[in-house]
Amino acid sequence: MVEERIKVNYKPLWKRVIDKEITTGDLRRDTKIAASTFTKMMNNENVSLDVLVRICVALECGLDDIVEIEN
Repeated sequence: MVEERIKVNYKPLWKRVIDKEITTGDLRRDTKIAASTFTKMMNNENVSLDVLVRICVALECGLDDIVEIEN
């Protein structure tokens, strides 16, 4: 049996950051997320749910506002 990896896309996050007129550096500092984790997100790689929740709290939004699941 071959497992199919679920792909994620963080385009909604980057759009939301622009709309809120903040920098990714500010968001990273406010959420205390490592630069390497942000690099993973810029490359549409999976990150922990804890990271996503911290971003949601900081941006006052839900998970579906910052990540898309690609089929």
